[in-house]
Amino acid sequence: MSERDGFEHGVPCWVDTWQPDAEAAVAFYTRLFGWEADDSPVPDADVRHVMLRLRDREVAAIGSRPQAEGPALGPAWGTYIWVESVDDTVAAASAAGGTVVIPAFDSLDGGRMAVLRDPPGAVFGVWQPGAHRGARVVNEPNAWAMSVLLTDDPDTAKPFYSAVFGWEAEPFALGESEGTLCRLPGYVGGEPSQPVPRDVVAAMAPAFGRPAGWVVNFWVPDADATAAAAADLGGSVVAGPFDTAISRDAVLADPAGAVFTVSTAPTPG
Repeated sequence: MSERDGFEHGVPCWVDTWQPDAEAAVAFYTRLFGWEADDSPVPDADVRHVMLRLRDREVAAIGSRPQAEGPALGPAWGTYIWVESVDDTVAAASAAGGTVVIPAFDSLDGGRMAVLRDPPGAVFGVWQPGAHRGARVVNEPNAWAMSVLLTDDPDTAKPFYSAVFGWEAEPFALGESEGTLCRLPGYVGGEPSQPVPRDVVAAMAPAFGRPAGWVVNFWVPDADATAAAAADLGGSVVAGPFDTAISRDAVLADPAGAVFTVSTAPTPG
């Protein structure tokens, strides 16, 4: 189990999905992952926000709002990156060639957020924490594990995220193509002659002609069983299940069409 009570600047910290029918989405995901749902009405707004939990700890959220409110981004999973100052990050992203999708605003829990688009077109959020401290369960079965940026323009994406969050890029083989591991600068542990790199905070992979975007990955006990369950619950299997060099994965979509991936969780030890 991996329980957290916060993140550091530049680390993805939260995922949520905005849906046309929050009730249907809650039914799908609670059955698929065993999450508990806590409906939190937003005062004086026609918005629904449902917090999803494991062991009473936040793992993700589902929201819905009238289409007339804000830009129509369609049903999708969004990734949020923890920052010390949303306003400074928005300024840095704009200077690095990004665009503002939703300007910075204050959250009801005392936090502050904005939604941005990187130069190749991928949308993501930035979160300056208030009472909400991001995902409190990660990297275990039925919890979020990592978000992956799918882009066919890594040469533009890498300097953007480096300028905004300080990420360092490390290439790795991805079949016949190449992926990128993203780390925060510096090292932890190890001897000075053999430093241990900081943990990977995100990854980039080719989009193979699809629009650039962030895709969220959840660990599950069995990717094959989860793919079958998703189809039975009204979702769909977009690809797989298939084996990779390190896991067995499937690309799934919920009934509204929001795409996410699942991986059989590694065995501890």
